Amino acid sequence: MTLAVIIIAISSVTLAADVVKIGIFEPMTGAMSVGGALCMQGYELAQEQKPTVLGKKVELVLVDNKSDKVESASAVSRLIEKEGVVAVLGSYGSSCSIPGGEVADKAGIPMLSASATNPLVTYGKEYIFRCCFIDSFQGEVMARYAYENLGIKKSALLVDIAHDYSVDLAKFYRDTFIKLGGEIVADVKYNTGDQDFSAQLSQIINSGAEALFFPGYFGDVALITIQGRELGYTGKYLGGDTLHNPVLMELAGEAAEGLVASTFFAEDAPVIPESEKFVKLFKEKYNETPNDVAVLAYDAYNLMLDAIERAGSFDPVAIKDALAATKEFPGAGGSITINEIGDAIKPAIVVKVVNGNFTYETTVNP
Repeated sequence: MTLAVIIIAISSVTLAADVVKIGIFEPMTGAMSVGGALCMQGYELAQEQKPTVLGKKVELVLVDNKSDKVESASAVSRLIEKEGVVAVLGSYGSSCSIPGGEVADKAGIPMLSASATNPLVTYGKEYIFRCCFIDSFQGEVMARYAYENLGIKKSALLVDIAHDYSVDLAKFYRDTFIKLGGEIVADVKYNTGDQDFSAQLSQIINSGAEALFFPGYFGDVALITIQGRELGYTGKYLGGDTLHNPVLMELAGEAAEGLVASTFFAEDAPVIPESEKFVKLFKEKYNETPNDVAVLAYDAYNLMLDAIERAGSFDPVAIKDALAATKEFPGAGGSITINEIGDAIKPAIVVKVVNGNFTYETTVNP
């Protein structure tokens, strides 16, 4: 072996020793690609602020899960088996996080989801965590807001049966709304990518519903809001965290006026030091208003590095134990405490579209 080859080999070993890989599986293509892009804004901003951990440079390894369940499992397998990551971040969309989490948990690699809210993401899994609230909480929040704050007694559901997120969030809303004394007068379905909702909306209008809860993704919901108003629906529009997105406003326009949604973060909510810092950094880097998905990804990256530091090790078991022990981590989206299931205990924020912009309504604590 020549001297030059030896030097190159030594340099490669040194470089590898100075880097720690953290995997990311997000939907960069497919139906949820906009959500994946928003997550990447948060990850990249956080890495710029904190590029090292325990003396090593953090290398983020991204694999596109293509908004697909099977691809999500394959993406996590590749990150673990071929890339050798010590931990995984992702994914936007519970339907992607659930199969990805199953792979990570079986492999004994800690995974932290920024924005996946379905309870099944973490349920029964030792190595899987999240830094957002879950659907049972936000379903209850929106049902209570509809019944108690808006005085709604008759509500309809329009559910995307292709996504676990939509199905389960609708169930939690339904259960709470009925328990409070309300009536679900219509419960209709659709599939991601449908273009014509006239049949479902006609049924909802004829039911006399005063509010429509549609826990779907913003592309489909934008069409629903427009077609609903065109058909004469005059009731309230209510949704979950996926609707708190600037793209919804671009697509739906005036049809979304008055829409109310639960979310994780609002720029005009009461300020805390970490959120103030995040908003300043985000606007400086992207020259736009921060979104709730980006703040969750920003918090997920920082929480993962905080867990590694508390573990004092890159050992997956030690990182997992540190994540499980998280108490009152100061996130930009609010304080995060991880419970015994791996879920974050944190408040929900309710926002409303006023004059074409999302505005803060209230904060609901667990």
